[in-house]
Amino acid sequence: MKLAVIETGGKQYLVSGGQKIQIEKLETGSGKWNFDKVLLVADEKGVEIGRPYLAGKKVSAEILGEKRLPKVTTFKYHSKTRYRKKKGHRQTVALVKIVGI
Repeated sequence: MKLAVIETGGKQYLVSGGQKIQIEKLETGSGKWNFDKVLLVADEKGVEIGRPYLAGKKVSAEILGEKRLPKVTTFKYHSKTRYRKKKGHRQTVALVKIVGI
């Protein structure tokens, strides 16, 4: 079984073929996507580690769609000064299926 560590959206993900993951929203709406920031590739033969990335290695993926996560509410409060701030945020994520390493 082949494993890889990719970097996208400022985060690192451990992926394998056929796996479905949620990542930060990508620029394209649908279709194919190649992740070229590959940090590590491991299989039965051994482990390759990049410094910081592996040259010539790519992880191909298929974009399944997008969705929005539940709302996260933040609240700032200072006592005795009438200071109250309430904000909400919903993050958009892309649903991605890893096709090949």
